[in-house]
Amino acid sequence: MQIGISSSCLYPMQTEEALRTVGEFGVKTAEIFVNSPSELKKPILSELKAIKDYYGMDVRSLHPFTSAYETYLLFSDYKRRTFDGIEFYEQYFEAANELGAKMVVLHGGFSAAQTTTEKYAENYILLNNAAIENGLYIAHENVHNHHCGDPRFMKAVADLVGENFRMVLDIKQCRRCNVSEFEFIELLGDRIFQVHISDCLSNETCLAPGAGEYDFNRLFTALKAAGYDDSAIIELYRQNFGEAEELRAAKAYLEKV
Repeated sequence: MQIGISSSCLYPMQTEEALRTVGEFGVKTAEIFVNSPSELKKPILSELKAIKDYYGMDVRSLHPFTSAYETYLLFSDYKRRTFDGIEFYEQYFEAANELGAKMVVLHGGFSAAQTTTEKYAENYILLNNAAIENGLYIAHENVHNHHCGDPRFMKAVADLVGENFRMVLDIKQCRRCNVSEFEFIELLGDRIFQVHISDCLSNETCLAPGAGEYDFNRLFTALKAAGYDDSAIIELYRQNFGEAEELRAAKAYLEKV
């Protein structure tokens, strides 16, 4: 299992500086969280590519800054906006290809927004087909207060979509949804395309790996049994750790596991 770090851990550090810091830690697998439209274009995009090439990093995934708007952009009943949203996401696809990424991460629709699994799957397919045309996949993350924070909903959507459905398993989001990551692995293990990891305590859902009491060995064993043995990306919020150097220590801790 390759241990990586997301540039989002260092927000609000500018994305190129965050990626450079990750590279300085000897990370070979990374996720880039895009924080601004200008980061999808030159010259910043070119700088991001130069940084990842210099440090020999594999950027597996690109995370959009528009995740919070996907309910309205991509998963409403207003089809014109859906198609316009997909056209906007073409910018992410182009940037992902420039950076050599394999997927664009999706949060999807808020659980408060009324929908059916059939409607949801239909819009996912439209977006994913556009990604596939660009040699990528849309990888749907499980997120608190979103429809796909529920493993049964995500499984129902995945079954409707078929073999092209991909997911990102985020274990801190499982904690916040009060569901088990092992239920996601049991239901959707063959669809997992990326994993976001963090540590925890009984009163804290997100900590740097090694700072809590989470059983990563059990997680990695379950993922391997389900056929996933690719990469696990450390994804934290900036308030979850102190000095940036703690990310390097977290990576070293996980590599020992």
